[in-house]
Amino acid sequence: MQTPYDIELNNVSFQYDQTVVLKNISLQVKQGDFLAVLGPNGSGKSTLLKIILGLLRPTSGTVQLFGEKSRDFKKREWIGYVSQKSNAFNSGFPATVYEVVESGLVKKTGLFKKYPKNTPSLVEKALKSVGMAEYMKQSIGELSGGQQQRVFIARALVADPKCLILDEPTVGIDHQHVQSFYHMLAHLNREQNITLILVTHDVDTVSNQISHVACLNQTIHFHGFKNDFNQISEEDLQAWYGHSVRKIHHTKSEGTQ
Repeated sequence: MQTPYDIELNNVSFQYDQTVVLKNISLQVKQGDFLAVLGPNGSGKSTLLKIILGLLRPTSGTVQLFGEKSRDFKKREWIGYVSQKSNAFNSGFPATVYEVVESGLVKKTGLFKKYPKNTPSLVEKALKSVGMAEYMKQSIGELSGGQQQRVFIARALVADPKCLILDEPTVGIDHQHVQSFYHMLAHLNREQNITLILVTHDVDTVSNQISHVACLNQTIHFHGFKNDFNQISEEDLQAWYGHSVRKIHHTKSEGTQ
């Protein structure tokens, strides 16, 4: 029977030497969820992502991806990953937008293998989904930070993932463009039914797009629907994080329960 979860962590802990980074993490992400992961610096967010991506093995506990144990899971192209927009990205990198997106197919085809014959249509489809098709022939270094990040998302999408993980993707994007960026993510989530896991500090801006929230600080303090998160007291948030955390504000009614 097919699992209802794309990602499932059960009692996962991780430590470097004697330093505990994650403790008894249990987290389930269903197909079509749009999950925002919140946590202060040093809360274990990056380690959590690396465990989901298979880059780290937990010290204890189990990880299942699409119903299979992580160590046995072979279809890694089902999980796309987009890091923070690298401030160290070389703006002189000699590649077109098309070539950057095309390179995302390596995850699906493998190294040193020919791209499929329908590669041009796959690249165009991925770029259209993020509103960047008209920039296909342009140099990646000529684009703005927000445009580059959309291209990097297209690069992840070209391999047709079922789940997309984004690590603070709005870093380096002008504030006036952040809202449209999140609208684009919501479109991918709702129209293409792609599961999204978003690590962010920008809760207020993304609040109308997400379906679920997870509060992480070494362990999971809360994981549930965003409307339930909105009922959490400031005192509890203060206890979890050690400082004030702005809660989600709704600008319109949502159907998500």
